[in-house]
Amino acid sequence: MHATDALKEADRLMTVCNSCRYCEGLCAVFPAMEMRRAFTSGDLNYLANLCHACGGCYTDCQFSPPHEFNVNVPRTLATVRAQSYAHYAWPGALAVLFRRNGLFVTLATAASVALFIFAFMGAGGAHFGEAVQGTGAFYRIMPHELIAWLFGGVFTFGLVALALSLRHFWRDIGDAAESPLAPRPLWQAIKDAGSLRYLDGGGVGCYNKDEKPDDNRRFYHHLTFYGFMLCFAATSVGALYHFLFEWEAPYPWWDLPVVLGTLGGLGLVVGPIGLLRAKRQRDPALLSEAGAGMDKAFTVMLLLTAVSGLLLLVLRATPAMNALLAIHLGIVFALFLSLPYGRFVHGLYRFAALVRYAQERARDA
Repeated sequence: MHATDALKEADRLMTVCNSCRYCEGLCAVFPAMEMRRAFTSGDLNYLANLCHACGGCYTDCQFSPPHEFNVNVPRTLATVRAQSYAHYAWPGALAVLFRRNGLFVTLATAASVALFIFAFMGAGGAHFGEAVQGTGAFYRIMPHELIAWLFGGVFTFGLVALALSLRHFWRDIGDAAESPLAPRPLWQAIKDAGSLRYLDGGGVGCYNKDEKPDDNRRFYHHLTFYGFMLCFAATSVGALYHFLFEWEAPYPWWDLPVVLGTLGGLGLVVGPIGLLRAKRQRDPALLSEAGAGMDKAFTVMLLLTAVSGLLLLVLRATPAMNALLAIHLGIVFALFLSLPYGRFVHGLYRFAALVRYAQERARDA
């Protein structure tokens, strides 16, 4: 009755786990599982996005390989989770394109937009060997109106695509009539997501191939998430400066957008590098190849966005500023375009799953 082999395998494993229940204290997946006796595809996608892939259940399970039951919950749910990104994505054609060629398509998009901006700058008389300094320096080589329309358009498209995908996911994982904005479950989900409550293997951390748990993944996820939020805050403050007070970038080092962007950029350098390193240290038995390309693409694009942005900040008064601006804008455009089809959307689905879990716990109580 399920559309994919991964969903069929997840159904089998949840049936086995529901009979055992040894791992019910490790995370939210198993208590949510115990509220069900049968599993629809929506239920399995819900459980997959509740899973934080800590590996605790695999290590603790008496039925994990080489047992004949072959219970490997982290790997199976990782496959289901990756497939859910494409299943709920809008429009579906772009989801297929990014899933099959994630890193290549994203980097090609960044390079194409950067070349377009290079050409536009050249046609506008920009001299790439000369430094452009002072208030409004960026907009003397790239008009603010063009930046606003180009990036406002792709950002709006990303928001619409994310909203429609999230709506589809929410309707499939439970009672569509139940609002995701009920105050108490929403607040509980915010606390659980903000602290990465379930990324701890039941309290000891995530398991690696040396079978020694640690908390590194949580630390690097925190740096990445809060670094992203600081960069978003810097962009928002910069927009207020421009449209409300008519203060044009670049701003001084001590001004709020620069401080927020610098701190966020540092988080988006250390965090993604740590996540890529942690990925290599994980037990291969816990990992799924499904969606690996888009996961890597998103992490790499965050890192490139941060590195190019910090270089632009440091070298903005030098002749390198023109080229760095084009490269940075190209990377940001590609990042925005890819948001609804890769790792970023998992954050939204996981948050929605945490809201649903909080609602179910309150109803059960």
